[in-house]
Amino acid sequence: QVQLVESGGGLVQAGGSLRLSCAASGSIFSINAMGWYRQAPGKERELVAVITSGGSTNYADSVTGRFTISRDSAKNTVYLQMNSLKPEDTAVYYCNADLRLNRQIRRNVYWGQGTQVTVSS
Repeated sequence: QVQLVESGGGLVQAGGSLRLSCAASGSIFSINAMGWYRQAPGKERELVAVITSGGSTNYADSVTGRFTISRDSAKNTVYLQMNSLKPEDTAVYYCNADLRLNRQIRRNVYWGQGTQVTVSS
């Protein structure tokens, strides 16, 4: 059983900062990538940032320069440092992991439960 445990969401004023954390646990053989997605009411889920097992990163244009994704491979944990937050960043943020379980050949994608981030104006 794979579990992605998220924390760090909350309410902040525009211009403020939040740091999200997501720890993957379970019978994990390897993790190819972990990332963050977000979904605002009435909008589709979109990629925010992703980091691969090799350490390469990718960001949505809307957050580049403001958000930073990082990882602690030993803890199977990914972080999202969010600075200069804007009201349009308000959304439910979901942790994502592309990983391989023990005794499995192919990788599968798993999701966290989501954490609310609200940025007031």
